[in-house]
Amino acid sequence: MEVTTDIIKLAGGAAIVLDLDTSADALPLRQLTQAADRAEDAPGSVVLLKLAGGALPEVPGGWPQGAGVHDVNKWERVLRRLERLPAAVIAAVDGPVDGPALELLLAADYRIATPQTVIRPPFLGGEPWPGMLLHRLAQQAGAAATRRIALFGADIPAERALSTGIVDEVVDAGELAAALQTVVEAAGEVAGKELAIRRRLVLDATTTSFEESLGAHLSACDRVLRRERAEGRAGERSAA
Repeated sequence: MEVTTDIIKLAGGAAIVLDLDTSADALPLRQLTQAADRAEDAPGSVVLLKLAGGALPEVPGGWPQGAGVHDVNKWERVLRRLERLPAAVIAAVDGPVDGPALELLLAADYRIATPQTVIRPPFLGGEPWPGMLLHRLAQQAGAAATRRIALFGADIPAERALSTGIVDEVVDAGELAAALQTVVEAAGEVAGKELAIRRRLVLDATTTSFEESLGAHLSACDRVLRRERAEGRAGERSAA
């Protein structure tokens, strides 16, 4: 997977932009790690993943040949780090993509696709890849969609990706840049740590009971209430 990186200044921080060519036979571990480092060091930043590829090959592939389980472990750690960043992760996909593209989409907070998008899950040895993407997909899209992909590796066109929650929005290619700008600017206004807390609450909701979740939600509410009281007192002192 070939990668180019750019930084776009925003009012509240910066958008860390990664252009990812999913047709290249390599995992972008170093580039994603660098983007995560920058996001953690820059409050108010946003990570933007722009995914593109070429025509889908006749023989499904996508997972780099020669990779070992240690590479899989590194890849999963990078994806997990993206899911825990104190910054919003936005993904845009235009046209056919395969390989790790689906895994990157599932690790993003908001995903935009064009009508020309077709997402092919990764394969190795002629079989669908059994990585943690199945876990994420089952959590986010449900068992039925995951079963089709896990057993048969079905391609996912844009409208199906939208209906199953794999992407959040489908826009024409000519409107993609404007849609991304709107989402990136909105995401940059969310406080980093508070965004990470809310993301974690949502991700944990599918695997924990109400009773187990209650404490974490009360703690998050208490943080907000304490901050509001502190800001109110500071405002009163300034007025006096």
